Amino acid sequence: MNHAHLLEKIRAFRDERDWAQFHNHKDLTTALAIEASELQEIFLWKTGPEIEATAAAKRTDIQDELADIAVYLLELADNLEVDLEAAILAKLAKNAAKYPVEKARGSNVKYTEL
Repeated sequence: MNHAHLLEKIRAFRDERDWAQFHNHKDLTTALAIEASELQEIFLWKTGPEIEATAAAKRTDIQDELADIAVYLLELADNLEVDLEAAILAKLAKNAAKYPVEKARGSNVKYTEL
């Protein structure tokens, strides 16, 4: 995925509509949470095999929600001047220290319980 190309497209879409004035840190984080909730709603109350069936049946809706989440995340990182790739790599390193393979493999408990 080419983030620079995506950011260029996101900025152009936003700026053509004069929406930068609305895309402040607070509103982007709010929009991000709302879009994540809309993704959650697709799977709400589903259990077992219904989860996979829903994923297949609602694939387009899921793609749309994931795209909305990604757009707001990329724009927020851009606005805050966060190098998202560097931040992800740093967080993976932190998580690797908290969840060493020999203790965490196959476990779903929080690192404080390992």
